[in-house]
Amino acid sequence: MTTLTDLTIADAQAGLAKGDFSARELAEAHIRATEAGRPLNAMITETGDRAVAAAEAADDRRKKGEGLGPLDGIPVAVKDLFCTEGVLTTAGSHILDGFTPPYESTVTANLWRSGAGMLGKTNLDEFAMGSSNMTSYHGPVHNPWRRQGDNQPLVPGGSSGGSAAAVAARMCLGALGTDTGGSIRQPASFCGIVGMKPTYGRCSRW
Repeated sequence: MTTLTDLTIADAQAGLAKGDFSARELAEAHIRATEAGRPLNAMITETGDRAVAAAEAADDRRKKGEGLGPLDGIPVAVKDLFCTEGVLTTAGSHILDGFTPPYESTVTANLWRSGAGMLGKTNLDEFAMGSSNMTSYHGPVHNPWRRQGDNQPLVPGGSSGGSAAAVAARMCLGALGTDTGGSIRQPASFCGIVGMKPTYGRCSRW
């Protein structure tokens, strides 16, 4: 069987539907990948417990034949710019160190409603101001790729560099970023993955 962390979202959905593996197994494989990927500094906060809880709920819905969301059982990461209720949200800044939002952003609420589970909050340029992911209070993010014959760390791009690095390193099946002037598309390009900026107004900024 293909390694669970090498699947695309579509492949993972197909495997879950066929019963090749459970959502919990999928989440646990990505939690292990997240732990192995810590030297990249892509995550500010890991939330494996939330990912497992969401996966177990997805498995239970599937077992009962209940209606499934479009991302049911899919483990994802979230840029630490989005407020997540009860989970540290820093925007990569010391100013917000210790801030735990009492509410959920609309975008992440939509993800959880669709059945996705959160593996963690990804690193970013402080307050999303940067294009290299070197300005975070939590330290720079490293691109999982290296030049051939050279182990010198490379930047992942920014400001959503943590999200891009996490996806490229197979730590999650997908990740949220934000993009004003290229902050999703540029790090995606640097890390060799697909990054999509939705049409302005398509996603709520709340």
